[in-house]
Amino acid sequence: MNRNITKIIAVATATVLTASLAACGGNSSDSENGHVYFMNNKPEVVDQYKQLAEMYTKKTGVKVDVQTSASGSYDTTMKSELAKSNAPTMFNISGFDQFAKYENYVEPLQDTEVFKLLNDNGKAYSYTIDGKSYTLPYAAEWYGIIYNKKIINDYCKKDYAVIKSADEINNYDTLKKVAESIQAHKSDLGLDGAFTTAGLDASDTYRFTAHMSRIPLYYEYKDMNTTFSKTIKGTYLDQYKDLFDLELKNSPTEPTMVSSKTYDDVTSEFSLGKVAFYPNGVWAYSQIKNNKVADDDLGMLPYYMGIKGEEASGPAGVYDASWAVNKNASEKDKKATLDFIKWMVTDDSAKKILAKDMGFSVPFTTFTKDYQPENPLTTAAQAYTKAGKTEVRSFTIPDQQWQDDLSSALLAYAQGTGDWGQVKDAFVNGWATEWANNEESLGSVPQAQKFNA
Repeated sequence: MNRNITKIIAVATATVLTASLAACGGNSSDSENGHVYFMNNKPEVVDQYKQLAEMYTKKTGVKVDVQTSASGSYDTTMKSELAKSNAPTMFNISGFDQFAKYENYVEPLQDTEVFKLLNDNGKAYSYTIDGKSYTLPYAAEWYGIIYNKKIINDYCKKDYAVIKSADEINNYDTLKKVAESIQAHKSDLGLDGAFTTAGLDASDTYRFTAHMSRIPLYYEYKDMNTTFSKTIKGTYLDQYKDLFDLELKNSPTEPTMVSSKTYDDVTSEFSLGKVAFYPNGVWAYSQIKNNKVADDDLGMLPYYMGIKGEEASGPAGVYDASWAVNKNASEKDKKATLDFIKWMVTDDSAKKILAKDMGFSVPFTTFTKDYQPENPLTTAAQAYTKAGKTEVRSFTIPDQQWQDDLSSALLAYAQGTGDWGQVKDAFVNGWATEWANNEESLGSVPQAQKFNA
């Protein structure tokens, strides 16, 4: 699973975890008020969901059951549970492939009170068909170029500095000049390089195939005025190449050796204060904190790569984790489920658990500044929106095969055994091939809408 959705957290069990939660304090659940059965796919937050369920049952008398699948077994468990008469009334959906699998089970939610509480970005990321929205995104994350403010501030005091403040890094040309200058003077600065290694070990390739790739896709879709296309031209791949080259040439590792660096290796380069820039997302904070980089020294830049108009945009947002309601549940169970979800995003104690304990930035209007995760990278990313910048949207990419093929082409290019034409082929022709394969196997593809819809 990509790190842009779920942090890599050790799960001590390989079995399905079940929490059947009846009313507490001597109360008994009233079946006339309905029943909530939630199938969760995030083992790392099962204790928090259990706590929420217990709180709600105690408050309302409505029984809430939470079942959490073991890592990697969600689809298998869902298939079994959905076939039962007492099937889940709500469940997680992460990514279009899961939505396509469970499309026949999802209840339209666009007219519900809880859907109307989503903020604009949350609504935009809800899976929609023919004007009907079927999912409730509940965790927003952002990715861009993380940077060490202290390193940049120290650099700015040098005679050879090409900027006087980090605020001047607001376009690709400036980023390039700063990175190359830092690389040239790395010994004087006590650094190993300007950028972290462009790690192309399997644990780290997602940064280039699932994240950085979405920047040129966003601007190509913007040109096309669409949110989905089964074919693309790769209009902005030259700009992607420019940023990739910049990272390759200005890091601690020779380009021929990038496949030897893992995610942990690369994160350590930044966490130990040995490089200035680290392209990644807010989830990296869990590995960065409590090392050499202070929270106050963490900043985030957008993925500047030289695309016209990118200066008006901020970091990219991803809202892949969603709740869905089972349309086959009884009316009273659907009502109970929607009431439970509404309570989670409106009750102050529940909001605190979602934001502070689970660490989610929840895209509902009820989550004010007091209900945000304690993550300086999230704060840095959100600052762009507050400043009027447009959040780059993470549109759906085909599948893992497309990512793997793109990764192989990037590695061959980095090592000098392949050329950029192979990267473009994997990006453009591979896109068409994999969406055709997905349409055949899944039975559907994302429905295209106008870009600004």
